[in-house]
Amino acid sequence: MTNEYQVRVQPQVAANEQALRSWLADEYGFDVRTITAVRILRRSIDARQRTIFVNLKVRVFINEQPTDDEYVRTDYPDVSERPQVIVVGAGPGGLFAALRLIELGLRPIVLERGKDVHERKKDLAQIAKTQKVDAESNYCFGEGGAGAYSDGKLYTRSKKRGSIEKILNVFCQHGASANILADAHPHIGTDKLPRVIENMRNTIIRCGGEVHFQTKMTRLVLNGNTVVGCFAADKEYSGPVILATGHSARDVYRYLADRKIEIEAKGIAVGVRLEHPSMLIDQIQYHNKLGRGKYLPAAEYSFVTQVDGRGVYSFCMCPGGFVIPAATDKEQLVVNGMSPSNRGGQWSNSGMVVETRAEDIEGDDPLRVMHFQEQLERDCWQQGNMRQTAPAQRMADFVNKRLSYDLPRSSYAPGLISSPLHFWMPQNISHRLQEGFKAFGRQSHGFLTNEAVMIGVETRTSSPVRIVRDADTLMHVRLQGLFPCGEGAGYAGGIVSAGVDGERCAEMCAQYLQQTV
Repeated sequence: MTNEYQVRVQPQVAANEQALRSWLADEYGFDVRTITAVRILRRSIDARQRTIFVNLKVRVFINEQPTDDEYVRTDYPDVSERPQVIVVGAGPGGLFAALRLIELGLRPIVLERGKDVHERKKDLAQIAKTQKVDAESNYCFGEGGAGAYSDGKLYTRSKKRGSIEKILNVFCQHGASANILADAHPHIGTDKLPRVIENMRNTIIRCGGEVHFQTKMTRLVLNGNTVVGCFAADKEYSGPVILATGHSARDVYRYLADRKIEIEAKGIAVGVRLEHPSMLIDQIQYHNKLGRGKYLPAAEYSFVTQVDGRGVYSFCMCPGGFVIPAATDKEQLVVNGMSPSNRGGQWSNSGMVVETRAEDIEGDDPLRVMHFQEQLERDCWQQGNMRQTAPAQRMADFVNKRLSYDLPRSSYAPGLISSPLHFWMPQNISHRLQEGFKAFGRQSHGFLTNEAVMIGVETRTSSPVRIVRDADTLMHVRLQGLFPCGEGAGYAGGIVSAGVDGERCAEMCAQYLQQTV
């Protein structure tokens, strides 16, 4: 017999299966010895009051064992002799497109400009040691894309057609913990996601697909208004193209603009990384001077407000995490955040960003938002002494327009340098951040503090360009056989939504091939 229950328990009960079994037996009149298994289907923390509870949806097995896996498996057939599709980019959009193509009986050829996930890690370590960025292997470029070494959060508000649950199940099939199916804000962790990504690549290869690293796409191959392949690393690859190059492939945007291929400017959000001691965030969010205690995870927060008609909000919150250098070329300074799976670091950080719309930037150049983004990153690099040393300012000093004469310890490995961010950042950004921080401080006592440090700049929140595609076919509005995909095309914002979009592009590509046979 199996029963499902919605329960509300204290953290120490939720954290221990035996304690949970005993609680369920007492609450529902079972003999605890007859409970053979308890499966947690949903889990969220309610920290609105001083007494913290964990909300659970559980499936209780009485005198029987579970007979199914905790996740739904997908069958991937051999496609070695099937028609091929070129997938440009091995981020979440590209990887999920490739896996879905295999499901549909098509052979994916994945072209990735960066290195595989393990070799890539060596280049990331060099950024802090040498202050130099490899333009093809960094936190944005390489197997797994920007998400591989920047946290692996799987929470999305996306309402796109497609199954978020399918994406999570595929991650589980390739080695992620089944906890991501239950948690309200699922998270794999920077330390574990690379292995999952490698397993996904191995599935593609085992089924007859190909994955090529250090193979940068340089141009599309056209026959009239039909894309029939692309050139990458001086070799031509034939087939329709799913273009999933990520939000930082500025060379791709320039190529499209130069060739008059329809693109348009798209709004982004820019600001800073804000870092607090994790104990302070735990104390604030859990209403307890002792912090989170033994049974609760590192606390999260989410803030949003409006200042002068633009949104100001927290973005990509990383409890117990690190701030990382995320530039993709020389003379740039960009920061991002990541967390290991246990979220056990001394600091917690998030992007604190201001909505910036395309109409906020003068002109009609479809690359104007990208140019704004580039200029801000260049200014930041100059403020950081033309290295990856990041300009930083204590939070309350920024709000009060004071220089920080010293800075707190930070997780940012290349180091910080005190800088008046309130002075050199664009006024429309700094003013809105100042007013937003005041509002967040009123909402959450203790949040606005000089114990927190702002680290500049956070600019890679999403793509500054949208590659225009048809809403029904997901194909480019003019070029047949080209499927702009994921975050880099301007149609996703994060790992899960990019994965969903990748699957949808694969499905539309399969329909296109059927129609052209």
